[in-house]
Amino acid sequence: MANLKSLQERIKSVSSIQQVTKAMKMVAAAKVKKAQDKMEISRPYSKNTQDMICRILPQVSNDNIALVSKRKVSKTALIIITSDRGFAGSFNSSVIRLAEKEIEKLGKDKVQLFCLGKKASEYFSKRNYNVVQSFYDFWKDMTFDTASDIAETFIAAFKNHEVDEVNVIYNRFKTLASQDLLMEKVLPIDFTKDYNPKDYNYDYEPNKESIVKSLLPKHLKVQMWQQMLESYSSEEAARMIAMDNATENAKEIIKELKLEFNKARQAAITTEMLEIVGGAEALVD
Repeated sequence: MANLKSLQERIKSVSSIQQVTKAMKMVAAAKVKKAQDKMEISRPYSKNTQDMICRILPQVSNDNIALVSKRKVSKTALIIITSDRGFAGSFNSSVIRLAEKEIEKLGKDKVQLFCLGKKASEYFSKRNYNVVQSFYDFWKDMTFDTASDIAETFIAAFKNHEVDEVNVIYNRFKTLASQDLLMEKVLPIDFTKDYNPKDYNYDYEPNKESIVKSLLPKHLKVQMWQQMLESYSSEEAARMIAMDNATENAKEIIKELKLEFNKARQAAITTEMLEIVGGAEALVD
């Protein structure tokens, strides 16, 4: 009977976990929908800003624009975007693996890390990597101002020649079932392949160079916002899938435990019947 009690407790425990994973799946589904809506809203502004820059930039000298000037790369900054929480499958581990691979390629002493999310911050800080700044506990109430402040930190590092190149590693949202793990160069800005050489014969006030200098930081902030939204959507989508799988696994475990419980109960009943029959025969004898 002790075995039956143990099986009952295990079934109850797994059922409780199943209820939690099911609830987490539903919460993640609601969050990913909100994040997707924000992504859709920000994309047109991001595209139009880039189009304007690509239209004007070929017509001005790059020598006076710090954010597009190419340098010999001796120090690289990596912006690593993860989450604050787990339970999202391989969402965080895949980003960290790619970051470690890139750091190994460049050299640990030549890389500065800007970690977004507790998972990246804790992982790299504990292993004595050069973590310059960490940002976390902002995902729940994330706004454009958050992205703007983060962008200002690596823009300043680039302008002050603390780093010569800035790359961001993150998960881009593709579908609810899949995300693309990417590493994109952020600085120096290079739109060469996207340039629009067509002359629209516009008049620019105050002048083209001033407009480009004003638009480039805004573009970087919008891109940071977009990448954070993509990562957040990917995180919640990955968590939704992970919790769905966990719920299904719990269902299978409960099914197996109930089968084992029924077998044990049948065995216990059979044993009791045999004992009763044996006792009755002993009395007859």
